[in-house]
Amino acid sequence: MTPDMGIELGPLKLKNPVMTASGTFGYGREFAPFMNLNRLGAIVVKGLSLQPSVGNRPPRIVETAGGMLNAIGLENVGLKAFAKDKLPFLRTLQTPVIVNIYGRSVAEYARLAAGLDALDGIGAVEVNISCPNVKAGGVAFGTNPKMAGRVVRTVRRKTSLPVIVKLSPNVTDIAAMARCVVDSGADIVSLINTITGMAIDVATRRPKLANVTGGLSGPAIKPVALRMVWQVASTVAVPVIGIGGIASASDALEFLIAGASAVQVGTANFVNPAAAVGIVEEMERFLIRNRIARAKDMIGTLIV
Repeated sequence: MTPDMGIELGPLKLKNPVMTASGTFGYGREFAPFMNLNRLGAIVVKGLSLQPSVGNRPPRIVETAGGMLNAIGLENVGLKAFAKDKLPFLRTLQTPVIVNIYGRSVAEYARLAAGLDALDGIGAVEVNISCPNVKAGGVAFGTNPKMAGRVVRTVRRKTSLPVIVKLSPNVTDIAAMARCVVDSGADIVSLINTITGMAIDVATRRPKLANVTGGLSGPAIKPVALRMVWQVASTVAVPVIGIGGIASASDALEFLIAGASAVQVGTANFVNPAAAVGIVEEMERFLIRNRIARAKDMIGTLIV
């Protein structure tokens, strides 16, 4: 038996549920030597801003127990260079390309959404309202329901592409935030982004990150992410993408069982550049062994 790995995220159809997470997979081409990119469900490229950004000063990545802290600060090439230098290669792939966008104001989100809407070869936009590592915008949009709703409504008006909204875990009620962005026009929600944390060098008594705090990711945050995905999937009617500490097919399947329709693989890419494709293949073997005909049959099957 060959299982049907295909899933649907609203209007977006993927060949399998495994995507890459923004900020951990470059612009896709960097990982071509390590895998067949066409085996992925989707590629989510590095967060894109209107103008190029150098991000935060180093040091900006620190390994921690069970994961890592990052304070990259959304370094990226900007919209114009992305369209000219990065998108032509991505258009050659059979895998849908999702562009993660970040703005320091609602007007910047609007211009990004409109600019991407005019380009061919993009499957969806993922609206980052939840980055904890930047001084302006970022987490401020992701923790304030009114501001989040305003951003999503603006993006929805400016693009015909499916709109994914990436949620911050640094909130009191993740389900309420999910309802807010869905009511404002989100077609899909993805969660969680990183959890704010810090690390200290005991010898110097200084923060290990120049930014002092950063985003914690990796296996350490998986139980929190899984709980939040379950809460959101139980609350909203749109598809949910699970993110947080996914390093194996078992991890990915837990998120599907909790109600996610797809998953994003992030920190695992730093450990093994071919991690995402490995998870696809491992998931296929699981379905065959357990005589499960379709990957989508795992979605929302939690027994409580």
